[in-house]
Formats: sequence, C-alpha cells, structure tokens
Amino acid sequence: MARQLHFRKAAESLAVAQPALSRALAQLEKALGVDLLNRTRRGAELTPAGRILLEQLEPHLRGLAAIPREMQALGRGQSGRVRIAFTGLAMATVLPGILREFTARFPAVKIELNESPTAAQLAALESGELACGFFHPDAPTPGLQTRLLLRERNGVLLPATHPLAGRPKLRLRDLATTPFVLFPRSHNSGFYDRVLAAFTRAGVTPRIADEVWPRANGIGLVRAGLGATWMTPSEALQLPPEVVFRPIEGPAPESRLVIGWPKAHRTDPALAAFLSVATKAGA
Repeated sequence: MARQLHFRKAAESLAVAQPALSRALAQLEKALGVDLLNRTRRGAELTPAGRILLEQLEPHLRGLAAIPREMQALGRGQSGRVRIAFTGLAMATVLPGILREFTARFPAVKIELNESPTAAQLAALESGELACGFFHPDAPTPGLQTRLLLRERNGVLLPATHPLAGRPKLRLRDLATTPFVLFPRSHNSGFYDRVLAAFTRAGVTPRIADEVWPRANGIGLVRAGLGATWMTPSEALQLPPEVVFRPIEGPAPESRLVIGWPKAHRTDPALAAFLSVATKAGA
C-alpha cells in the first residue's frame, strides 16, 4: 500500500480483497496510535508517521524477500559454511588446489580453516566440531568415511650447507650423525613410529634435536641449519634456497594423507559440495 498509494491497486497486487486491506491498515493505525495514510479521492498519501515507518521497515522487508533465495542456495550447496582442519602436509600438497577449485565453483560458501594435528582432528570430528579434515590415517577411524589423497615415500630435507647436500641420493646410515627435527609423537603416532622403524632397519640410532609443531616450524629449523627433517617429494616441489631435498635409498617412512568426514553426518549441502571437489584430488 505504501508503494501503490491506491487501495484497489494495492489490494490487487497483494491478491486480497480491498475491504480486508482497508481493515488491516485501520487495525495497524489503531495499534500504533497514529495515522499512516491520508485518504484522498484519488487514492492516498503517506503521513509523516507513514514515511518514517516505511523507512524503518523497508530494510527488513528486503531481508525477508531474500530468505527464499538464500534457502534455495543453501539447499543446492551454493552457500553456507564448512569447517575444515588440515595438517601441514595437506597445505603443502593437495589442499591449495582443492580450495582454488572449490571457491571458483562455490564462491558464496564460507570455508573456515584450522591447522590441527591428526589426533586433534579425530577428536574434533567425533565431537562434531569439524565438517571434515585432512589428516594421516594411522589411527582407527570407525565413525569416519575417508578417501586417500596422497601416498608417498619420504625423503630428507637438509640445510643447503650440510656436508651431504651435494649428493643426489642418501641412505639413512649416511645421516647417522645428523640431528633430526620431528614432531611430538602424540600428534601422529603412526608416522612417528614408522620413522623410528626406518632408522632401526637401517641400523641407525636417530639423533632427535627437537620436536616441534606445526610443520612449518620444523622446516624453519632446517632452514636455520639446526637439523634435518622428513619430507615427501610433493612437498619439495618449491623450496627456499637455504634447504635441499634428497631421496632416501633403503628404509624410509611413508606418508599417507586422507580426507575424512563423519559417516553419520547430517545432510549438509555445503559439505557435500566441498567433498565433490576434494575427493577428486586423489582420483
């Protein structure tokens, strides 16, 4: 009515009878205690109170009008929010490409990212705090569905000034006196134990200089010349000049990366859209 300023036209646009519209307006004016319209022979005009009320209501009306469109977008997975956790290996390999493709296809979906070790991710997935995670599948995951994205044998990352940095390949026993930077075993016990098993098979007692997390801190210590660390070939595609990557002949630990999400998760179109992109990375 405030836009039409004509009772018959307003009633037709609202698909209601004109008397019903007039009664509704009269009831609103009575409830507010002010006149909202001045009736004229040609139609009606807004009173000062009517103009103020319209100015205050229009933003809310626009919001209400957008609700059906927003709900439809949510149902199609074209909007919403997905909470994701990842390890350093994921961010250094498959995750940037997944995020690039997903944000191009679903720009209205908000992605919340959090770097977390495997153990923390599994707990958060179990409690429902995460929609999905990129982690290392070295612990039982009975309540999760997973998809393998990466499986690679590790090499070693050395300071460029290391005496063995000039060799194209190394063996673990060549590194018997080299200190290694690892991560706390509690973060990913499976990989940690595979590291120790590789040293044992090579007949070497590892020298562990430090245990740090996140992954970038360990790489930073190698850049500073304070030790060596393990790395997959996919992680080593782009390295700063202070370090070098060398493959290992003989015993070496293997890294595996999966994306995992709850089997019994509620239907979430935004998560389904993300998984449709992410699970292709390991295909």
